[in-house]
Amino acid sequence: MTVTIAPLTLAQAQAIVAGTLAEARGRNARPLAVVVLDAGAHPVAFAREDGASLYRFDIACAKAEGAVGMDADTAILAERAKGNPVFFQSVSAAVGGRIAFSAGGVVIRDAAGALLGAVGVSGDTGECDAECALSGIRLAGLGTEAGA
Repeated sequence: MTVTIAPLTLAQAQAIVAGTLAEARGRNARPLAVVVLDAGAHPVAFAREDGASLYRFDIACAKAEGAVGMDADTAILAERAKGNPVFFQSVSAAVGGRIAFSAGGVVIRDAAGALLGAVGVSGDTGECDAECALSGIRLAGLGTEAGA
């Protein structure tokens, strides 16, 4: 029996972006950039708030791509990197720098725990970025871990 996983849809990705930005405005966060990638690291939806600085899109992409590529939130990757810096420097070099070791890259999973993609958020503190991303994922009716 083959199990087919439905891909992350444009409607879901747009709902994640909208939910992330709603949470950010509720927190009075600094202007954010939000990108949603599918499981193949292809962009599905993106928004940059007025006033977000120049590199926010690039940083948000690096967070999301790192989360997809390593199948873990970037806050977890940042902790792992502290204990094994040589390995994670090698990972960064191997992927051409398209990974960020700062909170704000959050994996998106279906109810069974399968990876659907990731959201990357940049603009405020890493912790705020991650909390906004988590809120966006939940508001879109998706999860971040098995059974979510």
